[in-house]
Order: sequence, then structure tokens, then C-alpha cells
Amino acid sequence: MFRIALKMLAADRAKFVGLLFGIAFTSFLVTFAASYFCGFMTDGFALIAENGATDVWVMDPAVESVEQTINMPASALDRVRSVRGVSRAVPLALGTADVRFPSGQFQTFQVIGVDDASLAGAPIVPGRNLEELRARDAVIVDAGGTTGKLETPALARDQWPHDGAHLDAPTRELRGGDELLVNEHLVRVLGQSSALPRYPPRPLLYTTLSNALRILPVEPHTLTFVMVRAAAGVSPRELARRIEQRTGLRARATADFKSDTVRWFLVNSEDVGDIAAMLTLAMTMGFGVTGVMLYMFTYEHQSQYAVLKALGTPSATLIAMVLAQAAACALLGTGMGLGLCGIAGEVVVRLGFPFRMLWFTPLAGLLGVVLVSVAAALISVRPVVKLQPAVVFAGR
Repeated sequence: MFRIALKMLAADRAKFVGLLFGIAFTSFLVTFAASYFCGFMTDGFALIAENGATDVWVMDPAVESVEQTINMPASALDRVRSVRGVSRAVPLALGTADVRFPSGQFQTFQVIGVDDASLAGAPIVPGRNLEELRARDAVIVDAGGTTGKLETPALARDQWPHDGAHLDAPTRELRGGDELLVNEHLVRVLGQSSALPRYPPRPLLYTTLSNALRILPVEPHTLTFVMVRAAAGVSPRELARRIEQRTGLRARATADFKSDTVRWFLVNSEDVGDIAAMLTLAMTMGFGVTGVMLYMFTYEHQSQYAVLKALGTPSATLIAMVLAQAAACALLGTGMGLGLCGIAGEVVVRLGFPFRMLWFTPLAGLLGVVLVSVAAALISVRPVVKLQPAVVFAGR
């Protein structure tokens, strides 16, 4: 009977293609939305991810993510270093500055001040020695997921002009040797790095902590995070618990701090609502197309089902045939949708958009297809359940 059901399905090519389209669309859009969501969530904790040698992050007790922070007193560093089990603890400072370009344009940067001694947290610049970052007013710039934000005048006459800003001057990307003005401090660019993109996207300016304190506005507290490496044999979560008990500060293992940041974005980011709207649209469109097409297919093939029922086929078997048709469409449509999502993912990644297909995102697409297909099948079995062969044949 299942073979007959599949032959009936393939024989009506127009509706078969329509069913595949509806399910493939659902599979594609749900998986793409979930993968896009994972992409910008990963970008959200990029600062944590790019400091892979850090086991524990220490911060003010009110801080819940790397996106919304408040500084601690500099004395917090010594308090953390005094805790048993700490192998290394280095400072990290975050700030925001409006950076003036030589043409007169300005752009808001996130300033990241790294430890002067170890340079822990500083990115690599191809062709440059990282030790150069210790020079006074030396900085490294990074696009941070943005496009066209690191542009400086291409011609020397348009750089720091005396006749006013040259805002329409031709530009090129920043490179080693260029200058920027940060809070009336002239800084020298060592080069551009390729750090992980940020969410929300923003240009980044890396420098040493001493330089950061000089170019940023004066604040009573200057330390944002303490990055801790655990001693041998000490688990990060156990060390975090010790630091909290000893210092009163908030300490989180790296994996836990990533989870905290994702949770913070889930609660506070407006993009979460956009993803939910996209998923709702995918499910609604998929259900509409699949449900209507499967119902029309079942309704228009009542005479065939009536023949089978007149020959003694139980209603349960006929219902199973409809479910088998829905399952076959779901299987093929899901595969098509996932394949299209993989291709689209490669394209959007190359265009610079956040996209990360994790192991559970195809499962999310499959779940969406299952819900749509089950709902469509339940609607479509109604004509089969109420089928009366005599009435059908009389109508023919």
C-alpha cells in the first residue's frame, strides 16, 4: 500500500512539486534563521573566544556579559592574584572613543587596552612585531565586522588639511604608519588585524593599558576585566568559586561567561524578535503551502481511495498512506532545504554576514518540517476518514 501511495504522489507532478517547495522553504528558512542567530550570538562573545588561554573572567558583580560592562578599581587585580590556584592574572580595559580621521571624518571605536607586560589579548598583525604595540601611542585597528569604517585619505594633501575638513576626499584603508586622533591624542597605526567580528559590529582599536588610560577620558575606575589562567590541577569553575569567595567580585569560567553573554543577548537584543518573526513566517508559509497542496491532492484522489476502500482496505491503512505521502515529501523537502541553506550560508559568510550552522540548527529545520507536515497530514486525512465509496462513485 505504501508503494501505491508513493506512485499516486509522483503521478501528480504539479502538486508533488508544490509540496516539495513548501517543505523545502520551511526547512531552508528555519535552518537559515537558526544558523544566522548562532552566527551573531557567536560574534557576541568574540572577545571571550579570541582570548582562548583565559580560564576565568573576573568582573564587577553587576556585569552579566561582555557587551554591558562597568569598571572595577585597579586594586582588584592584586586581590585576584592573591587567590590560591591563580597561575596568571592580567588586566583588560574596555572603553569607547570617537576617533578622528585625517580627513576630518570621525568614527566611534571600542578601545581595548591589553596588559603592557604580556600583551595578552592583543591580535596579530601580519608583517609586524607585536612588541611594537608597547611604543607610546601605538595602536592596532580592526574592522570588528564592519565594512568601510577604516578609511583614511588616499592623498597627502587631504590629511590634516589647514583649510578645513576634506570630507569628500578619495580614501583608502588604514595601514601601518597612518595616524588617528583620539581625544586630542595623536596615535600611530601599526596595521590592521583580523580579529573575530563583533556583534553588534563596531571598529576596534587595540593598544596597551597604559596607552588606553592616556587616550581615554579620565575615570576613577579603569579595570574592566581580569583574565585569569588556572594553575595546574585546578578546574576553572572551582577557581572562579574561590575568587568570588575571596574578593567579592564576580568570576566566571570561560564557558559559563559565554553562556551568560548569549543569555544576556536573548533578553536584551531586538534581533531575537526579528529571528522569531522569521521563524513564524517560515512556519506559516510552509504550513499554508504544504497543507493546502496535500489537502487538494488527497481530495482530488478520493476516487482512488474509494476504490481501495471498496476492495476492503481499512481506513487506518488509507490514513497511513496519506501519512506516508506526507513523510516522503518531508524527507525530500528537508534534504533540499538543508542543501540550499548550506549553499546560501557559504555565500553570506563570504559577504561578511554572521552565519554558523551548528549541529542543532539542521535539527531545528527538521523539527519545523515535522510540525508543518504533521499538521498538514492531520488536515488531509479528514476526507479519507469520511470517505463513502458509494457517494464518490455516484458523484462521478
